Amino acid sequence: MTGVQGPAVLGPEALEPAELGPGVQRPGESHHISVKNLSAGYGGPEVIGGIEFEAAGGDFLCIAGPNGSGKSTLLRALARLIPRRGEIRVDGLDTGTLKRRDLAKKIAILGQMSQFYFPHTVYDTVALGRYPYTGGFMPVLRGPDRKIIEEKIEQLELGDLREARITELSGGQLQRVFLARTLVQDPAIILLDEPTNHLDLKFQVELLRRLAAWAAGGRGIVIAVLHDLNLARSFTGRMILLDRGRIGAAGSTAAVLDSAVMDAVYGMDIPAFMRDSLERWNSKNTGKNDKVT
Repeated sequence: MTGVQGPAVLGPEALEPAELGPGVQRPGESHHISVKNLSAGYGGPEVIGGIEFEAAGGDFLCIAGPNGSGKSTLLRALARLIPRRGEIRVDGLDTGTLKRRDLAKKIAILGQMSQFYFPHTVYDTVALGRYPYTGGFMPVLRGPDRKIIEEKIEQLELGDLREARITELSGGQLQRVFLARTLVQDPAIILLDEPTNHLDLKFQVELLRRLAAWAAGGRGIVIAVLHDLNLARSFTGRMILLDRGRIGAAGSTAAVLDSAVMDAVYGMDIPAFMRDSLERWNSKNTGKNDKVT
């Protein structure tokens, strides 16, 4: 995190909190986001409105809701990719006043996988995550930059692929490359918009496990749009349920999933469906005519 340079051995640990200023973390301190009265849209009627929540380091927050409820719009507003109103503060900083490069030091986005990529090597693709610190998308890497790049490449088991072109990789390998690129950005918050789309179940679980470990171990925050409510229940601790652009329910993931509001928003008894599915997995009856009712 940001330190204070001086002629003596002086770092954040030697200062009182008030002396650090907004946005600078003390060693061991968790990150924090506060959202107040957020609304956003695309030039016409607002798509989301009245959104308010807070999250702290270690939180894995799921944004749930049916199609058209505003989930992706909320992520884009948090990332300042679309016009918005309201207040978003990360580590005390109003993100609306930050330069784009400084915002990228606080918030990173891991989006849905595309079908089109430049044929960069794995190493060069991961290195792009250092652009907020190196002055651009063609980074001049220094020692600390190379160190964190190497660390994330090894952590995500990409060492043997560092010189491979990303156009040659499998879906699971490619998602690990993009996750490594996100992690070398060293953000306070990672935003994810359906990150498990187009991934086999094994790689979906692997990705979410890595993200949960990152949040818990590094005091960061993960905010993810997930359609798969089984994965949400397995990996996320908190949930915001959107209903036509407003928060319909918020709280622990288990409590929101078991609420009557969830059933009303989705128009079906979700817990009953999940229990029925589990019973079918556990059933020893292998009859060929079993059907979902």
